[in-house]
Amino acid sequence: MAGKAVISLTTGLEDPERVTVAFLVALGAAEQGRPTLMFLTKEATRLVTEGVATGVACEGCPPLADLVARYAAAGGKYMVCPICFDSRKLDKSTLIDNAELGGTVPMWQWIGDEGATTFSY
Repeated sequence: MAGKAVISLTTGLEDPERVTVAFLVALGAAEQGRPTLMFLTKEATRLVTEGVATGVACEGCPPLADLVARYAAAGGKYMVCPICFDSRKLDKSTLIDNAELGGTVPMWQWIGDEGATTFSY
């Protein structure tokens, strides 16, 4: 089994190019068969509520909705900081299927003893 990958993202649609890069890195790992987790904090927590991750960041960039769909199809998962999510008064019922609320302890439990390659955006 390929090693795990964790991509930490703090930025939301206020910086769509950064979001696109983070999704491309996560997607690359997931499509190569790595167990992949995106850990979303701050404004990034909005990205995994229904209908938010839309649009195109730049000319030639893939649409965010396509990246989200491909990431799900590759088995990618999201762990969403519950403090950040709740402080924005977001609705848990709008989370997309492969997203769950979980903080740093569940993230470390997911990583486990074998470790993970990490990226931060």
